Amino acid sequence: MRIPLTRALVLVGAGVALLVWLLFWGVPSYLDRRAASPPSAGAETAAEGRKINATLFFVTPDAQGLVAVPREVPYGATAAEQARHIVAAQLGPAPASLHSAIPQGTALGGVFLSDAGEAFVDLSPEAAANHPGGSMAELFTIYSIVNALTVSLPSVRTVQILIDGREVETLAGHVDLRHPLPKNTTWVKAQ
Repeated sequence: MRIPLTRALVLVGAGVALLVWLLFWGVPSYLDRRAASPPSAGAETAAEGRKINATLFFVTPDAQGLVAVPREVPYGATAAEQARHIVAAQLGPAPASLHSAIPQGTALGGVFLSDAGEAFVDLSPEAAANHPGGSMAELFTIYSIVNALTVSLPSVRTVQILIDGREVETLAGHVDLRHPLPKNTTWVKAQ
């Protein structure tokens, strides 16, 4: 039984389109939901009360750089769960005399880690909508998250920021967010 050439091309084209959709939209969103799902009751009980030391980054009092701040965060049974705890702590309040680089109202939607050492951090729309703007403020927002994960988790090499589950070109018009970003401590100052 022979299939006409045009029909075969249509079938192949549909298969390729489905594969592209799954790779870029279907699978990562499923994995984000899976990585963000709460741990089982047994894992939660075992990790209850355990903490790890992480390094978080906050804006200096003069708003001219970032400062690395050690902080205890809850222990995560998996790398994705640990990454989620670190980002949640980074989104929390800053220590006295320092400022948070994260726009007010920003919530964490999820964290996904790839086998290649890439972390995908999904932030709520407030991260962009409530951003004060300016290139330095945008750099501080992005690299407080990128550096917190890449410094605190050796398995994370790069971080891509997503907004509301989607890739965005930029947060406030200055930094290209279409690709995962590596650690950059250019703006980190000694405290």
